[in-house]
Amino acid sequence: MKYLQQYFPIDNLEDFKLKMLNWADRFNIFCFLDKHHYNNKSQTFDCILAAGSLQRINFEEAGSFMRFKDAFDPNPCWLFGHMGYNLKSEFFPSVHEKEDITGFGKGLFFEPEFIILIKNNIVQIQSYKKVCIEVFEEINKTTEIVKGFENPIINPRINKEAYLDTIEKLKWHIQRGDCYEINFCQEFLADNAHIEPLLVYQKLSQLSPNPFAALYKLDDKYCICESPERYLKKTGQQIISQPIKGTAPRNKKDKHSDEKNRESLLNSIKEKAENVMVVDLVRNDLSRVCIEGSVMVEELFEIYTFPQVYQMISTVKGVLPVNITFAEIIKATFPMGSMTGAPKHKVLQLIDEYECSDRGLFSGSIGYITPYQDFDFNVVIRSIFYNRSKSHVSFWAGSAITFYSNAEEEYKECMLKAEAIIQVLTD
Repeated sequence: MKYLQQYFPIDNLEDFKLKMLNWADRFNIFCFLDKHHYNNKSQTFDCILAAGSLQRINFEEAGSFMRFKDAFDPNPCWLFGHMGYNLKSEFFPSVHEKEDITGFGKGLFFEPEFIILIKNNIVQIQSYKKVCIEVFEEINKTTEIVKGFENPIINPRINKEAYLDTIEKLKWHIQRGDCYEINFCQEFLADNAHIEPLLVYQKLSQLSPNPFAALYKLDDKYCICESPERYLKKTGQQIISQPIKGTAPRNKKDKHSDEKNRESLLNSIKEKAENVMVVDLVRNDLSRVCIEGSVMVEELFEIYTFPQVYQMISTVKGVLPVNITFAEIIKATFPMGSMTGAPKHKVLQLIDEYECSDRGLFSGSIGYITPYQDFDFNVVIRSIFYNRSKSHVSFWAGSAITFYSNAEEEYKECMLKAEAIIQVLTD
């Protein structure tokens, strides 16, 4: 479909983003992706918004994801949307599914009515239904809707004692050779909860901005995401993945202590062991779809700085053959190794056995595909999920469990990752 296209300068990016999000919330579906000024050479824009739907492609029916190419090929277009954790059942049929309370399902992509890209304070509007200047004027006239909400009462799905006991059981599986590393996550939730997603996103962005942030609305459901992690990015025939394994707290009040935490993470044998395991898993996944000999590690054990934490990140890249499809790439790599473990098939079974609820969109992915079949997708972590119809709010936190894991320390890591979200929902 042919879009109208026009460029407009803006004076204040943050003010325009708030107006743009309030404007977008009138639609049943929108996807907003924001890098929050992080200087990442692989980012192609400062932020991007897709709003309204010309068509939706849903992956709930068995086998539908692998037929995705049939829907995309006749009409190459921009597609935005998500892949839920339960998409794994398309690739690992023996792994069971639990009930997805949040309601996002296996996945969905949509072709937007409007696409708004911003870079260097220049707004590019692509509009299928309206003259672009009308869209720009509508956004600028939009009044920011700021509403308060009653703080939800948040409870963990499992108590601390049950969590510690589960970690010991998982270490037993590692000792007997069932797996080498497993990402175990716990859910925090609030029922009869009513929040204002745009306000929560604004607060979370101010407290803990991250380079793969997203605000995603699907009918009555919202994902408020401040993710630091990229799942996959394809540019031409090159593909990169940037798994995270290794976390240390920040101490912005004490520079010496803060730097000591960074150095401790950099020199941690345990954290490096976790990271190299997931790097090997990603290398193996990419080698299934990349040209032989092209997969390489560009960065290993790099320490990235974020507002709340330091993270150990590695970058793995490869070269894809010309005729590879999006569905084939995802089949080889999903769910991402940083959120599962190794070997992947076995840990998926253990996650299903030991986690008390379905992950839903958590540890899935949000992103986009261009008409040229390039794409970029994040890892959905550090995220709040809100089902307005069910008055249900939830979020997750997890960590990688290895033979050397200390259950108390793993619990502390979960709480560290959940800290910003808890603060936003309860302050």
